[in-house]
Amino acid sequence: MRPRKLLFVLPNLFTVTSILCGFYAMTLCAGDAGPTQLYQAALAILFAMFFDGFDGRVARLTKTQSDFGMQLDSLADVVSFGAAPGLLVYKWALEPLGFLGLFLSFCFAACGALRLARFNVLAMRSPHGGGGSFFVGLPIPLAAGVLVSMIIAHHVATGGEVLDPSSRGPVAVASTALALLMVSTVRYRTFKDLRLSPRSAFVLMLVLASGVIIGTRFHPAYVLVAYSFAYLAFGLIESAFGVRKRLVARKLGRGAAAAVVLEEIDEEPEDEQKVA
Repeated sequence: MRPRKLLFVLPNLFTVTSILCGFYAMTLCAGDAGPTQLYQAALAILFAMFFDGFDGRVARLTKTQSDFGMQLDSLADVVSFGAAPGLLVYKWALEPLGFLGLFLSFCFAACGALRLARFNVLAMRSPHGGGGSFFVGLPIPLAAGVLVSMIIAHHVATGGEVLDPSSRGPVAVASTALALLMVSTVRYRTFKDLRLSPRSAFVLMLVLASGVIIGTRFHPAYVLVAYSFAYLAFGLIESAFGVRKRLVARKLGRGAAAAVVLEEIDEEPEDEQKVA
């Protein structure tokens, strides 16, 4: 029994390591952090994403999923992908904005916590534990990944220069948009049901080819940024088409219901005559 009990510790070790990376990122951001420290903090959050992506897979592989592991994973995400990226983007770009920058950074962390709370509630209500084909709202690790990719790309492309003051506005807008997407009802694919097929292989080759083109023509650091924003755009476009389909279905349903009512009205006098 003891080896079996030890297996339950394994996925939690990945989760705790993710917390360690997020905490280390926050220590790097503390005080008068320079571009090098902020770049290292971004890398630490990137490593936290790596460990966070494997804890669930290890749990499923060893068949050690538990409610404790789910709650611990959510708490780890609040630290590593909510508080740490919020502090990072504040020190990197939003600190000169004063209270507004502080508030926007807080909104990113707060919306991430709200998104995780909603995910836990839906997971407890769902018969498959929330492991469906779509996320409701942008997952907090991916939102943090967008911010991290921007910071890494800027550091590598500029050689570690301080962010230009004219870029603080777009960063503030991007941070706010990510926060709103996390608490939105926009559906993002999990790709858990992805199966190898000629179509999926073609799409994968297209994605890889686009990354190679961006890396060779512009800068390799921009590849992660391009992939992140492509995923954001894909979810928004797919949700927009889904809303359009639902609106069309509602109109068709109302039209069919109205047609049935008209038929009943037309048939009613005939029925009365037959009765008479």
